Amino acid sequence: MRLGLGTGSTAAEFVELLGARVRAGLSVVGVPTSEATHRAAQAAGIPLTTLDETPELDLTIDGADEIDGARRLIKGGGGALLREKIVAAASRRMVVIADAGKRVETLGRFPLPVEVVPFGLAATRRAVEGALGRAGCAGEVALRRAADGAPFVTDGAHLILDAHLGRIPDPEALAAALAAVPGVVEHGLFLGLCSGAILAADEAGEVRLLTLGTL
Repeated sequence: MRLGLGTGSTAAEFVELLGARVRAGLSVVGVPTSEATHRAAQAAGIPLTTLDETPELDLTIDGADEIDGARRLIKGGGGALLREKIVAAASRRMVVIADAGKRVETLGRFPLPVEVVPFGLAATRRAVEGALGRAGCAGEVALRRAADGAPFVTDGAHLILDAHLGRIPDPEALAAALAAVPGVVEHGLFLGLCSGAILAADEAGEVRLLTLGTL
């Protein structure tokens, strides 16, 4: 099976468990969505490939920062949204695994990441703010910074603007507005990509699994 391997704390747990299954004889090949996942998958003994070598995948397993009832997602809290979206789009199915606390009625509580090129940052940021307004959103747009205070740089050598919006009334309209801004590489709205989700809820010390869509 050809698998897309997601990025983030939940996806990292999946990679570790998948590695144990591979060592027990499971036959898979994976495409990691970040350098961090690449290192983790190698350490777990999972055979890896690339989208150049394997352009069509059977399934991507990834986490999410938010998911609504229509299986629309916000992703990119870990900074890997571009590769995550490329891999998900190359897969027949994408299944999200996440804590049930990521389920929301309206997207936007989690800051929306917008990946941008460094050139012309101030102009791009202004254009992003304009796109947010035209899509009916309002809030602060902040340049993401690393732990040392320097601008956070993605695996693709881009920067990330985090839009603190509170709510996104029309994700499709916002996605279209952001995609039209020169300098925007990608945004963290994953629309029409997630076929199903498994959400884990801890209730009175017992884990209950909730499912959305088709797994």
